[in-house]
Amino acid sequence: MVQSACETAATLNLFFRKNSMKQTDTHALTIFLLVLMACLVAGCGSGGSGETADSQETTAIELISFADDWPEAGTTDGVCTVPEEAWPVDTSAADQVVGDGTPESCTSLALVEAVAAGGVITFDCGPDPVTITLTETATVFNDTGPEIVIDGGGLVTLSGGGLRRILYMNTCDPDLVWTTSHCQNQDHPRLTVQNLTFVNGYSVDDDPGGGGAIFVRGGRFKIVNCRFFNNRCDETGPDVGGAAVRVLSQYENLPVYVIGSTFGGRDDLCNVGSNGGALSSIGVSFSVINCVMSHNQAIGYGANPADAGTPGGGSGGAIYNDGNTFTLSVCGSTLTNNTANEGGGAIFFVSNDRSGDLFIDRCYLSDNPSLGFETDPGIFVLADEIDYSDSVIE
Repeated sequence: MVQSACETAATLNLFFRKNSMKQTDTHALTIFLLVLMACLVAGCGSGGSGETADSQETTAIELISFADDWPEAGTTDGVCTVPEEAWPVDTSAADQVVGDGTPESCTSLALVEAVAAGGVITFDCGPDPVTITLTETATVFNDTGPEIVIDGGGLVTLSGGGLRRILYMNTCDPDLVWTTSHCQNQDHPRLTVQNLTFVNGYSVDDDPGGGGAIFVRGGRFKIVNCRFFNNRCDETGPDVGGAAVRVLSQYENLPVYVIGSTFGGRDDLCNVGSNGGALSSIGVSFSVINCVMSHNQAIGYGANPADAGTPGGGSGGAIYNDGNTFTLSVCGSTLTNNTANEGGGAIFFVSNDRSGDLFIDRCYLSDNPSLGFETDPGIFVLADEIDYSDSVIE
């Protein structure tokens, strides 16, 4: 049987875990390489044709290309009410339009320039789905906007080509213009991504780390009706994570809204990183509403703080939250078949001073193995208030 790339990664990581082997162990490494070689000969991967990058660089991951059968964004029933501030933004009066009506006009350069200019950004790439493979990361400048909205209209896929992060915003990066004296707590830029698909993002060894598809620090951020497939960040490290999305330092600890979106959704589309295959943060509140998170993986090992002789990581197969005072609210969402080498196959939530809160309402959590430790099935939580309402957690 041919395994997907995600299944292969899970099998190999489980092999090391079960045999209590470090990757520096010569015997274990030999076996690992033999298994990997056999897998490659057998044709491990998605079985489909991969995206072709626009450069001669060698990609570090197997790429995926657009397919009509990819999972839709979010749950089908939408059982939880979305607060008004988390609604999609009206983009009928765009400030920047990428493309002039043809797929060929929707280039990486056009997108990068539009994001740098800021404002409301839409696409005119023709009537059919289109993929834009980034040849450089699209970067938000802090003195634009302050509202920055990127709306793909349900037709646009943005790809990192297995070489780079797709989107970057950081209020504390001096190269992107400091606009206040308190970059870690400012109300702008306010970034929204909506009706987009993010694939093949890659941020291994980036500084700052994490966020294979999107990294955000500062301002405000929300995700509406988006999909995240086959994104990668660092494979090990006690706190690094967010194979799809990494968020830090949100204004006044207001929540990041993640609405009607899908992360993974199928075993060949998983997002994989040291911690938090879908979402990762330190001290940031999230409100996750009507979302699907499945088949994502936290593949680090050694937890946090890292066990002696290990690089650390491996917690929160889907969601990784760490810090002090913050809230994770998950409503009307499905989290299944996510895996963590250490704690929290679905959710890892640790409030160090026990001032943070975890709320799970009308959700379905099932088959989220925690290979190291958990407080509830698929969950590791240390918090002040913990409330599970009308949910299946098994």
